[in-house]
Amino acid sequence: MKRAFLALILILIPTAAHADGVPDHFILSGSGFGHGVGLSQVGAQGQAMEGKSATQILNYYFPGTQIVPVSDNTNIRVNIAHQVSSALLVASKSSLIPTTVLSVTAGDLAATPVPLTSSLRFLASAKGISLSITAPKAATQNLPASPLWTISFSGVLTINTTQGMMNLRYGSIQLRLVGAKIEVTNTMNLHNEYLYGISEIPSRYLQAALQAQVIASRTYALGKLGSIRKECDCNIYSGIYDQNYIGYAKESEKTVGAYWKAAVDTTSTDATSGLAIYYQGKPISVYFFASSAGTTQKSADVWGGSQPYLANVPDPWSLDIFLNPYYSHWQRVLIQKNVAEAFKLPDVLSLKIIGRTATNSAINIDAISSSGKTSELSVGDFKVKLKIPSSWFEISNTN
Repeated sequence: MKRAFLALILILIPTAAHADGVPDHFILSGSGFGHGVGLSQVGAQGQAMEGKSATQILNYYFPGTQIVPVSDNTNIRVNIAHQVSSALLVASKSSLIPTTVLSVTAGDLAATPVPLTSSLRFLASAKGISLSITAPKAATQNLPASPLWTISFSGVLTINTTQGMMNLRYGSIQLRLVGAKIEVTNTMNLHNEYLYGISEIPSRYLQAALQAQVIASRTYALGKLGSIRKECDCNIYSGIYDQNYIGYAKESEKTVGAYWKAAVDTTSTDATSGLAIYYQGKPISVYFFASSAGTTQKSADVWGGSQPYLANVPDPWSLDIFLNPYYSHWQRVLIQKNVAEAFKLPDVLSLKIIGRTATNSAINIDAISSSGKTSELSVGDFKVKLKIPSSWFEISNTN
């Protein structure tokens, strides 16, 4: 009887979350994907469908700029694995473009030829980066550790790390010990070899949209050539820190990979030059994103610092459900636990948007706990911590 009575009491008492009015979750309703500054990629496709050229698209999203040929016949060093403990390189067995030459060099020593059937395993250690070479029907060859390894190859080489797998077609690969971990880089010619591997938009897009992205990506890369960054041993990262580089996988996409490669070649004005975006005689600070909520952002509203060509530009194509089925309008459900962790509060009673830009995107988010304690995040931190597509949204509290 006592157990039954106790059970009844437990059923009648609401959970703590509901007792003090703390919602189980929050609902965000918004539009767009990305920071909203510069070139709208969905907008570029929409304009291409209307017959606009790559130059017209870029002049629209970067008002006052010029598209001009510039020399891009230079090497760029791309970080393809950052602060990893090991890396495995394997020669491609593809009948299309097999690996035909493979050698390794420790520091400045002479190159050591490697059998094409080998796998090369690099491992960070206190003495440097050790290398084990394994080939079928042969004893494993262990080479002395070195702080720097260079791999020369022809064909396609596959590299595997804890950060993923990538097929590489061009240039050379370096592994350098930085701190206690390995930085893996791919050095190649910017003019076409690097651009062939950029994967920022779908290759099925129309040529004008693809060409606009190539020109923007070339301009972005040219702006990163000033020096080698010590933390990554690179000019540019291959992922979210810069622009997405995926190696041979881009140009080798079935059917559509050829479209992207053609866009790169079309924007080359000769064997050593290609089109880039300039403003008053200098390459611009170029930005691009997937889609907006109908108008692009000023750079000053997102990061601070104003550029006249990074302005509010109407972008109605981003709100077209056929062009942008997943992000013309979206909803996200934020679980109470995740929101509380993001704001470093024991719980969150309500969320409030503090400040809006001219395009109605949020600036800061304020959270209030059931105890009255408050915490505030910039919309940038809020998006990263809770995986929100854009800063264009409304918030609904719910129980």
